[in-house]
Amino acid sequence: MLRWAQAALSRRSLLLGGGAATIGATAICSTRTVAQETHGYHAGTPKGAASGPSHQSASGPSHQSAHGAMITVGSVDNERNGFHPTKMLTDWYTGTVTDLPDGRKLRTFEITAEDKEIEIAPGVMFPAWTYNGRVPGPALRATEGERLRIVFRNNGSHPHSMHFHGIHSARMDGVPGAGVIAPGDEFVYEFDARPFGCHLYHCHALPLARHIHKGMYGIFVIDPDPARHPDYADVAKSRLYGSPENAEWQEMAMVMNAFDTTFDGENEFYACNTIAHCYAKEPIRVEKGRPVRIYLVNITEFDPINSFHLHGNFFDYFDQGTTLTPTLRTVDLIMQCQAQRGILEFTYKEHEAGLYMFHAHQSEFAELGWMGMFDVVETLS
Repeated sequence: MLRWAQAALSRRSLLLGGGAATIGATAICSTRTVAQETHGYHAGTPKGAASGPSHQSASGPSHQSAHGAMITVGSVDNERNGFHPTKMLTDWYTGTVTDLPDGRKLRTFEITAEDKEIEIAPGVMFPAWTYNGRVPGPALRATEGERLRIVFRNNGSHPHSMHFHGIHSARMDGVPGAGVIAPGDEFVYEFDARPFGCHLYHCHALPLARHIHKGMYGIFVIDPDPARHPDYADVAKSRLYGSPENAEWQEMAMVMNAFDTTFDGENEFYACNTIAHCYAKEPIRVEKGRPVRIYLVNITEFDPINSFHLHGNFFDYFDQGTTLTPTLRTVDLIMQCQAQRGILEFTYKEHEAGLYMFHAHQSEFAELGWMGMFDVVETLS
């Protein structure tokens, strides 16, 4: 039995049938099926378990146990999920770009809502509601001033919508009053890309907590147009996706999320980009001589705040990403409430190569999945 799972049971006071809930070797389990569930989620059956207590992953190096021997055992089937958390870091969805009569660019995205069971930790299956078959949804990226068109199709089993954190008209807001899209229907959201920054989108159908928690959210980045910011043109160019200045940076999209697998309104698993301990088992390789930029979003449901702490280093932080100068300088920890987001910038140029941890600084979150490593190397091969 995993010690972290035992702790979770004690902490959450989970009782089934008047006795202590049982634990599989890798995951908290429930016999409730998708058809039976009333809150929209259930835990799955453990697989690939290692027998007896374990202080590290059955398939990984000992550095995975660095946070108090608290780590999931086994591996998630990323191929079956249809998404890989490491690839998610840099998998920007830039849509299709065409020219408008006024000379501006029209950037079109296609988003489909669908029900899909995903594996969030080894052996733990979660019946998600997804955008484009993944949680978080695709990482949308556009440039300030462009016209955006998002073609949204609802192939799911419930009414859904898309609410964008940005500037737009009421009829494009994606809330119940402005329009929730029924299963089988389609709607086109259209608005200008503004303001620049690190934003997000999510379903705003009711009950809101359920639709968000089930996986209907994603990061939404609008890059600054350097021509609009002559006083900070160099900084703006470094954020402009595809520019030579931007190519010097190692950019990553990170969405902090969590999952309530026991349908009690409290989370049992925490993660960055959905899969518990994914970046502990597969550390993120970064080149020490190139700066790092993280687009960080918190969309955790059922907890008031989440956090990001960087070991052995400090970063500059741009809250909301809507400024070209930092809102906080030289910090190693930031907190975000739900829907808060920002940009982190740092470098390992003066560091020795090695593994550097990052995690939520709520110890419970880290031990239940939200912890990873940067593998700092001299050069990326």
